[in-house]
Amino acid sequence: MSKLRHYIRLARPFTLLPPLLGIISGAVCAFGSVHNPDPDSRLTLSVVLTVLLGSACAGLLNAASNAINQIYDLEIDRLNKPKRPLVTGDLSLGEAWIFTVVMYVLALVPTWLVVVYPYNAFAQKLTAPLAYHETFFIYFAGMVFTFIYSAPALGRTKARGLLANLTIAIPRGVLLKVAGWAMVAHIFHTEPWFIGAIFGLYLIGASATKDFADMDGDRAGGCKTLPILYGVRKAAWMIAPFFVFPWLLMPLGAYLPDPRSPEHAILTGNAPFLALLGVVLTVWGIYTVYLLVRDPDSLARTENHPSWTHMYMMMMAAQVGFAVAYLL
Repeated sequence: MSKLRHYIRLARPFTLLPPLLGIISGAVCAFGSVHNPDPDSRLTLSVVLTVLLGSACAGLLNAASNAINQIYDLEIDRLNKPKRPLVTGDLSLGEAWIFTVVMYVLALVPTWLVVVYPYNAFAQKLTAPLAYHETFFIYFAGMVFTFIYSAPALGRTKARGLLANLTIAIPRGVLLKVAGWAMVAHIFHTEPWFIGAIFGLYLIGASATKDFADMDGDRAGGCKTLPILYGVRKAAWMIAPFFVFPWLLMPLGAYLPDPRSPEHAILTGNAPFLALLGVVLTVWGIYTVYLLVRDPDSLARTENHPSWTHMYMMMMAAQVGFAVAYLL
């Protein structure tokens, strides 16, 4: 039981909620959209179980990502996170690698079983593996990004400034929403990628908030994060627009016609609600920016800065809000 607690610490369970919620939100959006392939829009047991499977796999993939990041960040964590299990010696590197591989396998293999209704009509237009198993390939791409972010052999973008933010934003913003969508409907439409782009753009800025308090260890480990490259004040202003402008895409998407299907808007959820939600999130983002730039130096002194809390809550509110818009 003591060893199990250390593995749970390695997985960092409090970080698993956003991917779980992101998959559910993306699936609800697909279910309520005009692209739902089931003409009767039936909430069947198979749909519910598929979404639950996808959510569990997303959580396991995030756990694997957390573990592999701690493996490659061991020396950095000795300064920044001295209580983590690899630093304290509660787990060995070998045990962490075994945990990582098991989590990756458990996260990826079940997604091969996800095949979107009606199973064959749409697939005839494309190569079978891509059409039938699009969900698997999205999760596989997410796994690859975790290696690119952490592993030196694959570039370790964590040490490369803005590339680090992009490597986080693509899998945890864009692909997460598309993966949730793929649990219910095919991804070969503008809408899931437009929704994913909103969250991806937001995370380009939001993912940098953790870098300010980790500057000492990152600098010692050779990681050139934005606050190290440009200084705390300039970096805060650089990420500020990403807390505001992505949400303005929501009212635009709710009313602009889809270039591929002009008979309906890009976002086919409840348009007034999406527009209102976009305005609320924009105002919230402006307030978060105020917290960021009023005293940028405090970002480097406080591990849990108020702006980080607002960043996290804003992300969760947006996930829930999108789901509500498509249920309406």
